[in-house]
Amino acid sequence: MSTMAAEGEEERVSPSSHTGPETGTRRLPRTLLPAAAATLLAAAGALVAVGCFLGLYIRPTSDDWCAAWKTRDLGVLGITADFYTTQNGRIANAFLSGLLYRGGPAGTKILPTLIAVLLTAALVLLGRRLLRALGHTPPLLLLTACALVLQALLYFAGTRSYQVLLWAPATISHTLPSVIGLWALLLALATVSHPRRAVRTAGLAGALLIGFALGTLSEPFALVTGLAAALTAVLCLPRLRLATTWRPFTWCLLWCTGLVCGLAVLYTSPGARWRRAQQPEKEPLLSTAELRATYEDWLHMWDTVTGQWAYLAAPAAGLLLGLAATLRTPRPSPSPPLPASAPRWTRAALLLLPLPVVVLGSFAVAAGLRSGYGPTGWTYARTWTSYLLPMELALCGYGALLGAWAGPRLAARRPAGPGTLAACATAAFCLTLASTASLVPGLQQLTTTTVARSIAWDAQNARIRAEAAQGATSVGYRPLPIGSLAEPFFTADYNRDWVAACMSRWYGVDRIHRR
Repeated sequence: MSTMAAEGEEERVSPSSHTGPETGTRRLPRTLLPAAAATLLAAAGALVAVGCFLGLYIRPTSDDWCAAWKTRDLGVLGITADFYTTQNGRIANAFLSGLLYRGGPAGTKILPTLIAVLLTAALVLLGRRLLRALGHTPPLLLLTACALVLQALLYFAGTRSYQVLLWAPATISHTLPSVIGLWALLLALATVSHPRRAVRTAGLAGALLIGFALGTLSEPFALVTGLAAALTAVLCLPRLRLATTWRPFTWCLLWCTGLVCGLAVLYTSPGARWRRAQQPEKEPLLSTAELRATYEDWLHMWDTVTGQWAYLAAPAAGLLLGLAATLRTPRPSPSPPLPASAPRWTRAALLLLPLPVVVLGSFAVAAGLRSGYGPTGWTYARTWTSYLLPMELALCGYGALLGAWAGPRLAARRPAGPGTLAACATAAFCLTLASTASLVPGLQQLTTTTVARSIAWDAQNARIRAEAAQGATSVGYRPLPIGSLAEPFFTADYNRDWVAACMSRWYGVDRIHRR
């Protein structure tokens, strides 16, 4: 503190200090950066808050009807057994669904808020670790703003916003796994190098158990996170001198082991065998024709993603975060974030690790979708979350690294360095804000559709319950489609209308007819 006071006193008495880089770099965070952080926090926070608020207007549709009546009539363990024996083998998925629907509609209403809170906390903690590893002081306000920006992109930049955030079956299968995966990564970072053996052992056990649960929760996420863990394990071999012990490698190995065991239980389940039997005969996945078709599906997916320019907010927010972190830390820690003995190519491989994870992981998702749903499987955009969140994290991380590298170099240039630094920060802020603002029209439409449907659904639900209470065995229902999801009468053959069957079981009637 005395040193900082002396430096401040020297600035007041030395005329030349007003043109030096120190003055510019200290004045910038006091004016531009806090205002930028507060603005982004308010903008992105408002979008995420609206998404959470819409949870109050969620009403059952599609798979909701089946999960609701099975949980009510069979219980949590009953629906878990049903998924294993007759549905798809996703026992962790069924267990979480049972817990969610056990309390009626209240569980689905609070799930979006729970996901947003857990994901925000995980992203902030990971960001703090990254910046501290680079020797910088994390700006908490801007770090939180970046976490909310990434979430706004995840929820509202895609083509299936309702399914990603508001439809419980999809959020359990494809959004919640990413949240669990980030907290598992935090668990690994906290326990792998812990001095106490008991803590390290608990972390390894957690890797195995969480990996198993994710293997029976979501196949797409299991493929992506398994690829990431396998590549990380290779880089963490002590022979490559990136890690000094076998602990990181062991953690990744146990994680992959848990995933493989979970996927094996899922794949060999009676429910999964029944589901595969319903699919028409097709060529092997590794045949030339199927690989070419999968590649075309993969290109369609990425054509949709790259056509959404709102994703530019991720690297722009990361750049602003990196610049802010360097300005808060005039003298970064001299200790390198990686062992000095690690070869350059190993460090470069670690830096480029997100690229094969996102590219190959997205191809694996496309292959899985084609195998499970056929030629139109790639359009099930709710599953894209498994690689979109890693993509956003990679873009934001690269932006932060660029800002941390460029910030001190720009500030050291005289006399235009501080001005150039301010211009870069302003441009990054404007791009982030504009990209985030581009999500507003879609969110407005989502809000209008969700609220209007809830009003119509409540009125129809009251009528159906009144008719069922009077002993009606067949009740009328007017489909209320939302989010490209199936509603009763989605097929002309009533015997194949599983949505109508589940809805009838929920209301306790024999059948429903179109109203």
